[in-house]
Amino acid sequence: MKLKTIKIGFLAVIALVSSCTDLDDTFYDRIPSDAYPENDVQAALMTTPVYAPMRDFLDWGGWYFAQEVPSDEITVPTRDTDWDDGGKWRVLHTHEWNNNTPAVVNMWPRFYKGIFEANALIERTEPALNSSDAGAVSAAKNLIAKMKIMRAYYYYLLIDNYGDVPYVTSFASAPDMPMKTNRADIFDNIVNDIEISIPDLGNSSTKTGVSKGMAFSLLAKLYLNSEVYTGNPEWASAEAACDSVIALGQYSLEGSPLAPFITENSNSPENIWVIPYDEDTYTGFNIHMRTLHYNSDQTFDMVAGPWNGWCVMEDFYNSYSDDDARKEAFLVGQQYTSMGAEIVDGTAGSNLIFTPEIPALHMDASYTLEQIRMSGVRFVKFEVKSGAKGDLSNDFPIFRYADILLMKAEAMIRQNKNGDEYVNMIRNRAGLEEWSNTTLEMLLAERGREMFSEGHRRQDLIRFGEFNKAWWEKGVTSTDDNVFPIPQNQIDVNPNLAK
Repeated sequence: MKLKTIKIGFLAVIALVSSCTDLDDTFYDRIPSDAYPENDVQAALMTTPVYAPMRDFLDWGGWYFAQEVPSDEITVPTRDTDWDDGGKWRVLHTHEWNNNTPAVVNMWPRFYKGIFEANALIERTEPALNSSDAGAVSAAKNLIAKMKIMRAYYYYLLIDNYGDVPYVTSFASAPDMPMKTNRADIFDNIVNDIEISIPDLGNSSTKTGVSKGMAFSLLAKLYLNSEVYTGNPEWASAEAACDSVIALGQYSLEGSPLAPFITENSNSPENIWVIPYDEDTYTGFNIHMRTLHYNSDQTFDMVAGPWNGWCVMEDFYNSYSDDDARKEAFLVGQQYTSMGAEIVDGTAGSNLIFTPEIPALHMDASYTLEQIRMSGVRFVKFEVKSGAKGDLSNDFPIFRYADILLMKAEAMIRQNKNGDEYVNMIRNRAGLEEWSNTTLEMLLAERGREMFSEGHRRQDLIRFGEFNKAWWEKGVTSTDDNVFPIPQNQIDVNPNLAK
């Protein structure tokens, strides 16, 4: 059969994608476009383009950068001539980005590429709903449900990061230059899409595709942030969504707080939905390269040389008590080889000793080499295995059961209930004493310590009204910074986005 080629509009969506993909390209070259998948393998091939944009999230796709660097957790100081990169890290830290800042620019086309592919697959699958084969109808409903939830996930990222954005749910009739839709209206639509789709998902416990656990977790995130997105709090609905995840009985806390992040974490009972990275076949997870010192390869017998950049802000690191088991995620003090010998930084001419204090966001040549090269605690929450390459094989959890418990606690506290039981499940595992009468301030701090470097901190700080306050090397900023500006290159293609 001849493969069908479809020409589409929606130019704003593909402003960047079109730099490497012509509008007349065949987007579905694995299976004829008029064929419904005959088996699970074909179905998986059809859904691959929908999940594919997530692969870039932790690297040049910008999502991880935009969630962590503007927060009070992680900073990327300029180290003399290293990590300047035109100031792109400093402006994220100080909230002085604009619509040409790389992280701001790079998220947009990836989110919309996922939506674009989901819309296409939904429309391709809908004719099977009219089949006389009950099995085919059931399979079509299942696939459409998954794709609507994935579309909702990408729109959740869009309204979280950009606010009002175009809302397009068609493929063949997508407009060339869509107008923006109020994010409260998008919120209502995607919540409805998720809720009506969940019954068609079945009971799969997959961690790399859409499952009921993933869908309920997404609902919990949406309802928890409803007041930010719509002006109306939905705490009871957020708690109910968390309860739905718990009631599935498919997830549980690991015995150790770092166990969900080991290299072989694909079967962790704590991880609900993950990006399944692999050092050879699904690359893109290289945070160890960004944070570890040039000589840290000696600690882990790495076959790649790290870049010595990202580190933990001093106040955040100091928020962990010494008896907190999660503090093992950090490298501080004298560093050692895998054989136990002290590592020496030959360029600095002294032992490699990481210090919590970072003297400045921009360390020029007036600072000592020790300050420039060694300041800042480094983080290895995601295990760096012996012999690590430039990319990690650890799966990255988008949704995790510990987060569900903390979200439930927060929703309860905001309804004037006591959330201690769920907070203390997290604290007990970390080896800490239990709390009583947990406040929202206490909970935010605990969320930071538990969810560190997992891409949640920017959103949490906004929800708690803390994002615009001053912290190290950052002054008080405007609430306008709670969303990023629409990228200039998208406005250039679609002037409606400037309205």
